[in-house]
Amino acid sequence: MKKNWGYILFTALILLLCLTPSVGMLAGVRTESGGNEVLAQPPSLRDREGALNASYLTDLTGYAEDNYFLRPQFVTAWSALNQRLLGTSIADNVLLGHGGWLYFADTLDDYTGSNLLSQREIFSAARNLALMAEYSQSQGAQFLFTIAPNKNSLYPQYMPNLPVFSQSRNVDALYEALEADGTPSLRLSAAFESVDEILYFTQDSHWNSKGAALAADWINTALRRDSARYYYGGTFAPETNHLSDLYAMLYPTGSWRETDYKYAGTLNFTYDSPIRSANDMTITTTGQGRDSLLMFRDSFGELLYPYLADSFAHAQFSRSAAYRLNLIAERQADCVVIELVERNIGYLLQYTPVMPAPVREAPEAAPLREGPAQLFLDVSPSRDLEGCVLASGKLPEGPSDDSKVFLCTENACYEAFLMEEQGFALYVPEEALAGEALTLVFTTSAGVVSLPVAL
Repeated sequence: MKKNWGYILFTALILLLCLTPSVGMLAGVRTESGGNEVLAQPPSLRDREGALNASYLTDLTGYAEDNYFLRPQFVTAWSALNQRLLGTSIADNVLLGHGGWLYFADTLDDYTGSNLLSQREIFSAARNLALMAEYSQSQGAQFLFTIAPNKNSLYPQYMPNLPVFSQSRNVDALYEALEADGTPSLRLSAAFESVDEILYFTQDSHWNSKGAALAADWINTALRRDSARYYYGGTFAPETNHLSDLYAMLYPTGSWRETDYKYAGTLNFTYDSPIRSANDMTITTTGQGRDSLLMFRDSFGELLYPYLADSFAHAQFSRSAAYRLNLIAERQADCVVIELVERNIGYLLQYTPVMPAPVREAPEAAPLREGPAQLFLDVSPSRDLEGCVLASGKLPEGPSDDSKVFLCTENACYEAFLMEEQGFALYVPEEALAGEALTLVFTTSAGVVSLPVAL
């Protein structure tokens, strides 16, 4: 009898554990996300058009998976068991390294040299940056592009043993193309390789505050700002209060915090308007330095921007992926800086910078003999450039790796940004597309060709 009661109690305990998440969810207990997660929202029975939501059951399943009661606690416990007993990560985007190091799995293609950008894509990214630099300089602003290195590009010694398919790297190919074109750029990897200390967090994908200070020094130097302060050589105080992003992905309810080395000097700047966090889409500041800065940054800018806010009299830091270079005039910017992490170089082919397309001399071109009779443009009004429209399309097969793209109207010819999958896009005056004679000009193995365009 005692043995039977033991089985009964054990079964009841297992059932209780299994039912707890569902009961808590039905009771309306809210589940908080852990790490960088965005939890699924409750599904609606109808879609935006008012019709029945055909994917309701799928959406409901996703909602239940993300929001069951005590989910963060269960995930944390399961992750700890897997890491300690099996040496594996339960998160697809977190890679376990040696010595307690964690790496972001999205950087593996860069690390192993697999799925490299094509020559055409590298040319396109470099050409897009050259157009942005040209426009910035035409507005009287210095331009600088820089790449925040992936952690495993700087500190591969803690990576697990993985095959490396190629020694070629997208970051090197892009910098070589920029340097060949004379586009102002800065290799921040050289900054970190020049010092004999680790300046990234062990369980976070980013540099620490001291690493950000070093990056700020090199950016100021590249902008020839001799009067700027040098932060990396200052005093830093250890503070064990940093919640590392990769750690939080594995352990949503974990209490461990990593040591950061915070700048112990004074950063003299104020916010022009209150901010919620360093991750805000737009941050504007007034500092004690000189000149005005317009900077486009990603998550690496969270620890970087305070140093540059201190360096400039005025600064605006934007997380917009479509770089709004039309703000140069509004901000009266003396300097334009674009910071992009190495793993996201492909973003340069995905988002159209907001600026008028440069006017060019129309190239001499022969009609395209093989391919479509004409190409259709997608045209949409611009909310940011008054009187302009965003025109976009895709080239037919066969452009050369170094082909620029021009949209020629009856009275002018404009150079387009080069997008992924042979796409192109540009902002042009609305009236420029009112005429009937529109052609697209690009280069193939047969030479420079033209193709009629229709809206």
